[in-house]
Amino acid sequence: MEPSSTSGVKNMADEITDAGPPPSASLKPDAIGFLDALVIGLNATSPAYSVAAVIGPIVALVGIYAPGVMLASFVPMLLIASAFYYLNKVDQDCGTTFSWVTRAMGPWAGWLGGWAITMTGVLVVGSLADVAVTFFLLAVGLDGWADNDVVRQVLTVLLIVVMTAVCVIGIDVSAKVQNVLILAQVACLLAFAVVALYRVYADTGTLDSVEPKISWLDPFGAGGAPLTSALLLGVFIYWGWESAVNLTEEVEDSAIAPGKAAVWSTVLLLVTYVAVAFAVVAYAGTAYLAENAAEEEFVFALLAEEAMDGWDWVVLLAVSTSALASTQTTIIPASRTGLSMARRYALPAHFGRIHPRFRTPDVSTWWVAGIAVVWYLVLFHISENALFDSLTALSLLIAFYYALTGLACAVYYRRELTRSARDFLLIGLGPLVGAGLLAWLLVESVSDMADPANSYSGVSWFGLGPPLVIGIGITLTGVVLMVVWRLMAPAFWSERPSTVDPALPHGKES
Repeated sequence: MEPSSTSGVKNMADEITDAGPPPSASLKPDAIGFLDALVIGLNATSPAYSVAAVIGPIVALVGIYAPGVMLASFVPMLLIASAFYYLNKVDQDCGTTFSWVTRAMGPWAGWLGGWAITMTGVLVVGSLADVAVTFFLLAVGLDGWADNDVVRQVLTVLLIVVMTAVCVIGIDVSAKVQNVLILAQVACLLAFAVVALYRVYADTGTLDSVEPKISWLDPFGAGGAPLTSALLLGVFIYWGWESAVNLTEEVEDSAIAPGKAAVWSTVLLLVTYVAVAFAVVAYAGTAYLAENAAEEEFVFALLAEEAMDGWDWVVLLAVSTSALASTQTTIIPASRTGLSMARRYALPAHFGRIHPRFRTPDVSTWWVAGIAVVWYLVLFHISENALFDSLTALSLLIAFYYALTGLACAVYYRRELTRSARDFLLIGLGPLVGAGLLAWLLVESVSDMADPANSYSGVSWFGLGPPLVIGIGITLTGVVLMVVWRLMAPAFWSERPSTVDPALPHGKES
């Protein structure tokens, strides 16, 4: 029986290898420009939803120093964005982390990096769509529908299907939709910030307003364990900007523009988050925000009702459009990573299919959406808290693949780092420091999530908190699938780590 089983695996592997490369995987070149990529990078972070979700918990942890935490959380993101910029200059592959880590550190690390990116999309798409639906219903006065679980779930699934279809129809269409959504989102956020700050200085607020001070930007003002927990939340709200780089094969000036869009998106997010944090803390005061921290993103709904005086729908609409935009843009990196992995034989060739008319990875896109829908529905029926716990597990995957990318940048460029002080700082030391900070946050996350009391549900799964169990489960599933595919189709695992061609660090790969 043993020889027969081994022979079967070998024959299957030979059949896959002999089948030749995946179908021609040519995405639509020059489909969008720098500004479109920048907008997609911004929308992928879902700024209005993200800041709404974390501002209460961060204030509960560090009080008036919430803007400082937003500033400190930006530092590792900027350093990792530098790694994305320089790695994209020499390898314009839509698989980003997967492709780069494979080149620098080998196929095993590369595969796990690709798996982490794909699973972040699966974990979060359903929750984002649910938030988009819920806040839209609240904005238009359909509170009863928003409270009806069945209605919300049906509308959420329909929304995922629609946004997935937009992704498949074409990245140029997706970009047009994103441009509209970012304008609506930013306009609503700015309207809230302006009104809130005006009422603070006019002393017409209904809460315990506090005049903002520049000292609020000190991230170490609170210090201790609360700062660490707040930084973990801060890192989460910046996640997603690299979606701009996943579009590298479809952006004009692919060697430079996507990486530049990623860097600029982190800077613009910093400005947005710090401005809104100042407005929220100044208007509401720390006591109110700490008391309502458990409401998470709904704290914005409460604040809007207090500050906007009948115009609270503006802020509700901002959160809805933010989550709607991110529902679409979160599918992009996961689907294009699947495409890239299939082209390198790291996944079945079927995932490398490109739609002949729309020139998008339709199969991998629909697979990501389908698994995300199943994940959303299953966890929602277990409990809504279980769904929130799965979002908490995101921080593990995010910190892992960001840190892996920063390390890969320094490793891949290691022979070129002494060419100049600039290269040493921006390509070597910076990404390494960013990777180190994220690795530290990853360890802190594991320690924090081990305690069931720190989870949304508050229950114990195998003696641990549900978010940590979900994170471990996803990682182990990835390892098992990787080993199985290694046995079935070994071609990808013949790749060996390399270093950057000395002719390429400052130019486009030929």
